[in-house]
Amino acid sequence: MKNKYLQSFLILLIAFHFGYAGNWSYQFSLEKKDTIRIKESLHEEDIEANEYLKDRLKPIQSNFKRINSITQWTNIKKKNIEGESAEGGEATYYYKNNRLEKIMARHYGEMGQVLIEYYLLNSKLSFVFEKDYKYNRPLFYDAKAMKENNDTEAFDFEKSEIVETRNYFEGGSLMHIVNSQDCGAPFSGDYMREEDKSIKDDFKRLLKLEKAK
Repeated sequence: MKNKYLQSFLILLIAFHFGYAGNWSYQFSLEKKDTIRIKESLHEEDIEANEYLKDRLKPIQSNFKRINSITQWTNIKKKNIEGESAEGGEATYYYKNNRLEKIMARHYGEMGQVLIEYYLLNSKLSFVFEKDYKYNRPLFYDAKAMKENNDTEAFDFEKSEIVETRNYFEGGSLMHIVNSQDCGAPFSGDYMREEDKSIKDDFKRLLKLEKAK
């Protein structure tokens, strides 16, 4: 998982291009991000697996369905995530009978947001589902900004470009990736190893954050 959260440069570039960089846009985006949120998985089944991987992916997909169907959690903890995106983020930890089942990490920016769901099986990573939304315009770019810049579009969450990435782990190691924008060709061994390390590093940071006071 490449670092997709370093959007500060892009945000400033677009903000200055449209002439709307400043405290007003920052405050506006902070207020608006609370109402513009990617929906988390709930009562969902995973996409159909390739036939040759069907048996190996079945327990991972069953676990995904089981966890995202839970509506009554024993405990839910929330932590702020700082420094990984322009607007920060938040992590939510879901416990059932004192066992951590799922972590949900949200990363916010003026040009997009990312939701990453980590599902555990036997206390190990099983499935990581990433939803990456790239906005059509900056979060603060309303109808007034559109008119003043002779533009044809204002910010519209429904016009976001959406990329979904599904990462499947077997025995604690990444064994399969499905990306909504790829052509279906298998990923190289080097890429899989890089993604495995990146996802695990992010996961470890979230675990460390949960234990921090």
